[in-house]
Amino acid sequence: MTRAILIVLDSVGCGGAEDAKAYGDEGADTLGHIAEACANGKGDRDGLRRGPLRLPRLEALGLGHAMRASTSRAPPGFALPKPHGQWGFAVETSRGKDTPSGHWELAGTPVDFDWGYFPETIPAFPESLTAALIAEGKLAGILANRHASGTAVIADYGEEHLRTLKPICYTSADSVLQIAAHEGAFGLDRLYDLCRIARRLCDPLNIGRVIARPFVGASAGDFVRTANRKDFAVSPPNGNLLQRAAGAGRDVVSIGKIGDIFAHRDTGDERKGKSNDGNVDILIDALRTTADGGLIFVNLVDFDTEWGHRRDVPGYAACLEAFDVRLGAIEAAMRPQDFCVVTADHGNDPTFRGFDHTREHVPILAFGGGAPAGPIGPRSSLADVAETIAVKLGLPRGPHGTAWAA
Repeated sequence: MTRAILIVLDSVGCGGAEDAKAYGDEGADTLGHIAEACANGKGDRDGLRRGPLRLPRLEALGLGHAMRASTSRAPPGFALPKPHGQWGFAVETSRGKDTPSGHWELAGTPVDFDWGYFPETIPAFPESLTAALIAEGKLAGILANRHASGTAVIADYGEEHLRTLKPICYTSADSVLQIAAHEGAFGLDRLYDLCRIARRLCDPLNIGRVIARPFVGASAGDFVRTANRKDFAVSPPNGNLLQRAAGAGRDVVSIGKIGDIFAHRDTGDERKGKSNDGNVDILIDALRTTADGGLIFVNLVDFDTEWGHRRDVPGYAACLEAFDVRLGAIEAAMRPQDFCVVTADHGNDPTFRGFDHTREHVPILAFGGGAPAGPIGPRSSLADVAETIAVKLGLPRGPHGTAWAA
């Protein structure tokens, strides 16, 4: 019996979104611009990587063809060999361009409502929200209270946070309230408790996620975020792929931040590594133990958090190349009947302005389980991924999306 593996390369978009202008993202193309930068020598970093973007395993599955189909441009440095996988791209229909929108749609339930957002003002948060958070969290106050880059805001306010123990509260273009605090001085459990309070306070504002951003270090020069990030998301819509799999009694393994994204509903065996490599290690272990008919859902977030938001082209390119190497180990661990889909949830073009996600198409690469190689065409919704996996696993169909021949 088939098992299904759904791997989300967080933020690895492939440009071309028809509605990008509405999001201020016209011209964004995460993969295409990284390939172009690397071909022009702008992806080089001593001790990290040099030269054109090299993704031989993803290329062999059809990544270059998917990129060209999405943007009508041949990606620089890609040989475009005849693919041995299924390849195409999908159009996100959900409102918003954040993690829940993309993942929920990949799981078959697009977001058909408007998220709440905080304005680009200082302060960014309503006084009523701030006052309630301070009172219920027994805080001396909060710091930042603005739109900010996660790494920059810790450098800017971290030392004051250590002196005052006021948490650093900030947002972005996404529907999110992020709270950064020092793991030792403020305390990890206290940070999580504060985020639970913020989650409840944000519910009437329809804010998608509250995110705990713990960090360590003694000064602005050595502050670093830890792997103990935790997302507090609103509950996903009913009828998603995880719910269908769990309802049918199938093994469900959620790797990385999948559990957080789906508010720990129907997420089964939740496992989280400290990096992309750690999560791939967990995936390979899950492939040894997950029963036939099971669903393994993986998020690899380093592309987004470590490199996309920091607008770091060499780092993003090296991260892609590292995953390409690990893809060989994933394929080797799969059983012949296993079906794997590699895709993304949105873009985060490191050559683009600002530090936020970018509205883009996402590539789809699928292989295994007897799936015939070749193009699957442009998919009109990310939900097509869920419906294709549902067919493979013999699960009930959902109300959104159309399966391709798998």
